[in-house]
Amino acid sequence: MNTAAVTTATPGARALAWCLHLLVAGLLTLAAGRAVADAAPHAAAVVAAAAAVGLAYASGGLLPRAKSPQRAAAAWLALLAAAWLVLLALSADGVWLAFPLYFLPLHLLPRRAGLVAVTATMLAAIVGFAAHRGAVTLPVAVGPTLGAVVAVAVVWGYQALYRESEQRRRLIEQLTAARAELAAAEHTAGVLAERERLAREIHDTIAQGLSSIQLLLRAAERALPDAAGTAAGYVTQARQAAVDNLAEARRFVAALAPPALEGTTLADALARLCATTSARHRLAVGFHRAGEPVPLPTAQEVALLRVAQSALANTVRHAHATVAQVRLEYLDGQVAVDVVDDGVGFDAPAGEPGGGGFGLAAMRARVHALGGALKVRSTPGRGTAVSARLPVPVGDVPAGRRP
Repeated sequence: MNTAAVTTATPGARALAWCLHLLVAGLLTLAAGRAVADAAPHAAAVVAAAAAVGLAYASGGLLPRAKSPQRAAAAWLALLAAAWLVLLALSADGVWLAFPLYFLPLHLLPRRAGLVAVTATMLAAIVGFAAHRGAVTLPVAVGPTLGAVVAVAVVWGYQALYRESEQRRRLIEQLTAARAELAAAEHTAGVLAERERLAREIHDTIAQGLSSIQLLLRAAERALPDAAGTAAGYVTQARQAAVDNLAEARRFVAALAPPALEGTTLADALARLCATTSARHRLAVGFHRAGEPVPLPTAQEVALLRVAQSALANTVRHAHATVAQVRLEYLDGQVAVDVVDDGVGFDAPAGEPGGGGFGLAAMRARVHALGGALKVRSTPGRGTAVSARLPVPVGDVPAGRRP
């Protein structure tokens, strides 16, 4: 390969290669032109030698297509050096070609071999120039030596910059790949989090409502045909539960606030939940509020309402309770919802979710996501108490929310 093919990765490298081509062509033209203008004894031979050097240099364009690039490069450098030595022997002006010839082995050969080739070229230039001058003087030695030092410094400096640039490029590629992987991981985590959120929402609303409808329809079925009026009441309650669940389903689609909280307060929504549960099931549910109400973000209100809904649904399905109490309490920097029943209870250590069902796990995940805590206390035969506590945020309550 020739200089143009050595480092053509950047526009700057291509520009340097073309500058080297032009420099070689200019120096060959100068040597041949001066020989003709001065009517030198070997003018024709000088012109022929300059043409041979030019052809040898141009043949370097075939190197990229060689099967063994390094071996072909060494052979090309030997051919070029031989033609240049002939020109140097015929004309002192050939010594100026030593400077562009320094760059070629430094690019094409390994570092040690390139340095040896540059040293040999420098010595040949000094000896040839001294032969034409008739003596080895300091100026004769300084020129080729200084040119060799500059060429080595330029090429090695450029190679160091190129290696640094390549390292930086690889680091940028790795960073880009890492960012892409991080974005994909964040997307996957977001999808999973959204799936979990939707699972909690569906479990705490639509699934609970459908379960309530099922219980009401079973009660109506048991009342038929002996108590048609009672059965009709159960069917009416089931129809209302279906209407409420349809509203919840539409909320999912529209991504609006929960219908139970639209235009009302959390306390009113909990009171309505207790009244509705008492009317639909054989369970007396009371509601009590304590403390001075404070404004809450929608996310906080939704979480507390969902915990109360899920806890009461568990009481209706599993506890066989007759009485339950829902308490909304505003504490110092916290808001709490407690749901207590007198049902059969179950064996769960204090503070543990217990039960292994999705409902308690979903309640705990929902509360933890907002920085709160959920505790479940239950003893067989002595009922169950579910307590959810959330911190009251400061300064981020949406405008228009009422306590």
